[in-house]
Amino acid sequence: MKSSLNIKDKKFLDDYWLRYQKLFFESRNDESILNFRNSIASTCENNGRLIFMGNGASASLSSHAATDFTKQAKIPSIAFNDHNLVTALSNDYGYENWISKAIEYYSKSNDMLIFISVSGESTNLINGIKYAKKNKIKTASLTGSNKNNTIKINTDISLWVDSKAYNIVECIHTIWITLIIDMFVGHPEYSVN
Repeated sequence: MKSSLNIKDKKFLDDYWLRYQKLFFESRNDESILNFRNSIASTCENNGRLIFMGNGASASLSSHAATDFTKQAKIPSIAFNDHNLVTALSNDYGYENWISKAIEYYSKSNDMLIFISVSGESTNLINGIKYAKKNKIKTASLTGSNKNNTIKINTDISLWVDSKAYNIVECIHTIWITLIIDMFVGHPEYSVN
């Protein structure tokens, strides 16, 4: 069977895989991942829960993370992305303020708020971080794009991907979250029931 791979496709694929290789292996930062994991463990020890939030695909990752931290890692977690919650609070307080209102209504001082954003510049998340800081609630973030993005530099602990490629950053965020879950479980292969 003849390969359908042309020069343009080969260049694109080589570049794409090289980006992952650089981000995963050449820029590997295990210390940051361990610090993130330890902060989650501390939250759990203090009877706090994890609260995940993001927009778009980061909202989907928030649901995935909250479900698997609760089910697999046995760490109580929720995600702020129910359409009823988002639309009701956005309608009443404005889209830029719905997350800070959700934090006000649902979080406790011993919780850990985890903000997920590729750009690190989402106004609704930034306003949530401001509310959290004012009320002394622990914050963490997973971001990409610029190293000094607003969300990254204003959270207590962060994981940052040195890329502006949305799909690549989102995939790496997913791998980091699931890696941390598996660290709590104790191994990468296990029954999910």
